[in-house]
Amino acid sequence: MTQLEARYLQKDMAGEVRGNQSFLVRRASSGEIRNLAAVSSSLLPTFGTAIDDTYPHLKKYIIAPYDRRYRWWQVFLVVLVIYSAWASPFELAFKKVDFGPLLVIDLIVDSFFAIDIIISFFVAYLDSSTFLLVDDPKKIAIRYLTRPWFVMDVASTLPFQIIYRILTGKANGGSIFGFINLLRLWRLRRVSNLFSRLEKDIRFSYFWTRYLKLISVTLFAVHSAGCLYYWMAVNYKIKKKTWIGSQISDFEDRSIWLGYTYAMYWSITTLTTVGYGDLHAENTGEKLFNIFFMLFNIGLTSYLIGNMTNLIVHGSTRTFIMRDTIHEVSRYASKNRLPESMREQMMAHLQLKFKTVELQQEQVLADLPKAIRSSIAQHLFQRTVESAYLFRGVSHDSIIQLVSDMKAEYFPPKVDIILQNEIPTDFYIIVSGSLDVITYRNGTEKFLSKLGAADMAGEIGVIFNIPQPFTVRTKRLSQVVRISHRHFTQIVQPCISDGQIIVSNFVQFLKGLKEETLEEIPFVAELLDDTNNMDFRQAGEAGEHEPTNLNSNGDAQTEGLARTPSPASYSSSLHKRVIIHGQGQSSGKLVHLPASFGDLLNLAETMFGKPATKIFTADGAEVEELETLRDDDHLFFH
Repeated sequence: MTQLEARYLQKDMAGEVRGNQSFLVRRASSGEIRNLAAVSSSLLPTFGTAIDDTYPHLKKYIIAPYDRRYRWWQVFLVVLVIYSAWASPFELAFKKVDFGPLLVIDLIVDSFFAIDIIISFFVAYLDSSTFLLVDDPKKIAIRYLTRPWFVMDVASTLPFQIIYRILTGKANGGSIFGFINLLRLWRLRRVSNLFSRLEKDIRFSYFWTRYLKLISVTLFAVHSAGCLYYWMAVNYKIKKKTWIGSQISDFEDRSIWLGYTYAMYWSITTLTTVGYGDLHAENTGEKLFNIFFMLFNIGLTSYLIGNMTNLIVHGSTRTFIMRDTIHEVSRYASKNRLPESMREQMMAHLQLKFKTVELQQEQVLADLPKAIRSSIAQHLFQRTVESAYLFRGVSHDSIIQLVSDMKAEYFPPKVDIILQNEIPTDFYIIVSGSLDVITYRNGTEKFLSKLGAADMAGEIGVIFNIPQPFTVRTKRLSQVVRISHRHFTQIVQPCISDGQIIVSNFVQFLKGLKEETLEEIPFVAELLDDTNNMDFRQAGEAGEHEPTNLNSNGDAQTEGLARTPSPASYSSSLHKRVIIHGQGQSSGKLVHLPASFGDLLNLAETMFGKPATKIFTADGAEVEELETLRDDDHLFFH
């Protein structure tokens, strides 16, 4: 599984900043996600942050924090942390093991954490203010050295007792080194991070993950308190005046595991408030320790009961909703015997939907003023829209209006976002990811082309107002912005010049399509021929070509050209669609409204085979200006 990437790209700010200062540009990965686990554990790119598919890799020797190998290294360290959490209090209480069998194990464990300190200088980090991944080695090193983590990592790794023995030649430095070894408990933060990840991973039961965490906290508290209590008995002057000495006079000479068993027994009976009274405090120090331990138990017990109640009754609302929804979908798929590929698509889509809620924050944005939402949309999507071929050269005002109401979406791999022959309502601009254009012929799929960042999908069906000619399927995790046909026409309609630019861009795009793609939409070839004829006529009017041939009556053969729509008429096709009726005909034909009155009359003559001079609406009113017409108006020609 290749995870998503994100990082900083640095560029000089000419005229604003000197030296080595730079501004930050977001980026995302081109890696492909191949299973459901990838969707839940991937680091998703922020909306609108990539406009091309040529993403550079992380700098040399820099490790991505979500790299699979680094994750396995972290899991291995968590196993060592569990050992350290048990050994540190145990070695404090039982001095016999200080230079015994645990010494070699401690040195090996410390060596692995020393290696991790070195690795930390090469691990990219996520900037909490911008949510961008920093891979600058200098910044990584400065951040690590200036944080408390570095000091604590070094202090919890150095074998102080071995160093003391080498420098002084003394084998035992007293209990001080036992307390210094407790610095290893700083490593427990790794366990906390691991549980946080497991709680969000749908591959593991949320209830049992949380339950295991609570049990681990309880066992650690019991173990630490028992060891510390035993240490107090060992270091008290009068051994018989201790909680264990009153029961076993020679407890120091007895087995280590005997003392550990007594310590755990006392700790558990005290934590559970059972208190049989067979082991009780014998001196003032032990009584004070018991007081603080029982006060601590009040808080720990409240924490355990509160969390267990929360798990059983309330739980994490959003997580449970997600898991219940996925469970219901899984049951539905099993009950209806849906194919495994279809089931994976459903599961991945739901999982991605819940995951991207935090990135989209639609509820938060809905509470903001429209001007702020528009500014946010411009920041996220303007660069992407301007890079799309259809909007190159379009005025800045139209672009701003277009991006203000765009919808951003994520799609998991192998999901159809456009179906062949479906009614066109939206088209898409790919921000990041990869899509395949597919057609179905004789019941089999045929791959036509691949779409990447800044490419568009679905615009042919929307502009021509025909069923979508192709199926568009995601190849990997993809981020797109969706533009509705209604919003698109409302923005372009008031500005004819922008409409002409869009149509010109669209025609040039059609001319660049592969022959096998054009074969799937046959009428496009005829449209391109008409466009070429239109260009020929305009060039002839400018004197660049010879006059057209004359017919037998000496008139120029311009009838076909006269009926060829002008660029303005193509532009108007983006605006309104009307239903035209011939004289005496009740049934009509849906067409795009041309830009001029003459083009509309020529279109009616072509469609019905009879010339027309007047146009009336359904209520009998004569049409004099096309601007008064609306979408789906019925027009009658006389």
